Amino acid sequence: MMLKVTDLEVSYGAIKALRGISFEVNEGEIITLIGSNGAGKTTTLHSISNIIKKAGGTVFFEDEDISSMSPDAIVRRGLIQVPEGRRIFANLSVRDNLEMGAFTRKDKAGIKEDFEVVYEMFPRLKERVRQVAGTLSGGEQQMLAMGRALMSKPKLLLLDEPSMGLAPILVDEIFSIIQRINKAGTTVLLVEQNAYKALSIADRAYILETGLVTKSGNADELARDNAVKAAYLGG
Repeated sequence: MMLKVTDLEVSYGAIKALRGISFEVNEGEIITLIGSNGAGKTTTLHSISNIIKKAGGTVFFEDEDISSMSPDAIVRRGLIQVPEGRRIFANLSVRDNLEMGAFTRKDKAGIKEDFEVVYEMFPRLKERVRQVAGTLSGGEQQMLAMGRALMSKPKLLLLDEPSMGLAPILVDEIFSIIQRINKAGTTVLLVEQNAYKALSIADRAYILETGLVTKSGNADELARDNAVKAAYLGG
């Protein structure tokens, strides 16, 4: 098992954002966390990466307890997050942003190879390699954020709302790229408002409501579940 989260609790002052959630991610899977705004999806990713402090619970990554490990030590183990809102380095070029993704690596030949992999997966980034990242469109910035993460050689990629603010045609493109990344060997944990798209590419899903996992199962089955349809799929 690649990731095992047990009884995760996070509080913001008196507010309990996560109230003891547990879930697992197996190697090679695409797992999605679905829920409305405020359900605790982003908080879950941030607490896995230890960007925010846990009030309780444990996180195991490749059978190692990373619950109290520093965020940079977690990155060095291959658990990489693409944050909501992309968070690219707006004043740096596309190339410099990608180089920042590889800052923990020393294998120069491997880094060179991965530049080519990223350019092949995101041809638009290759066309704009010297462009200042802040001048890219929203879709291109999302591609850059994902490309930068791939330069870190992730074993597990945490994606937080990759389709947010994108035109429908770009959403389709981003989701097909997520599938390509997964098929190339990277396990994916996806947080996504667009439940329909998320369930269409995921193996399994967990439904979050106010800091609790209320339902989980095979993504196809959940997509056909009447309660899930009514709450998240507009029908």
